[in-house]
Amino acid sequence: MSDVSERELVLTRTLKAPRHLLWRCWTEPALLEKWFCPAPWRVTDVELDVHTGGAQSFVMRGPDGEVMPQQGVYLEVIENEKLVTTDAYVRAWEPSEDPFMTAIVTFEDLGNGETLYTARARHWSVEKKQQHEAMGFHEGWGICADQLEALAQTLK
Repeated sequence: MSDVSERELVLTRTLKAPRHLLWRCWTEPALLEKWFCPAPWRVTDVELDVHTGGAQSFVMRGPDGEVMPQQGVYLEVIENEKLVTTDAYVRAWEPSEDPFMTAIVTFEDLGNGETLYTARARHWSVEKKQQHEAMGFHEGWGICADQLEALAQTLK
């Protein structure tokens, strides 16, 4: 088995928004719909049961009619600090047919209303990591981080 660093993609940004507002954008369905995919893609049908072991599901929709259902569970939830999700399970402990990754998102308070935002995608294989990279991980997740920051700045 390869080292985890060989199977991991990471995006780290300093966002000009307090972490509790970024957290809301990640954990409230109506807010997640507004930023989670790079436009013109969008997210619909969001269901989030945000607690360790809780299920999440949503549909990513592309501009040309693409439909990508996403299901997973929360492996770890620390309010305003950390979310760990995986598509290895579709709900409870029901395994998915083709797991792709585990996402680890952390929010570190930097003061002055800024947050160190780190999003890690840990893949089941080097090949899946390479596939995700080729799909545009860095650009796409970067655009999403920009959209996340912009949305959080509109919240109170």
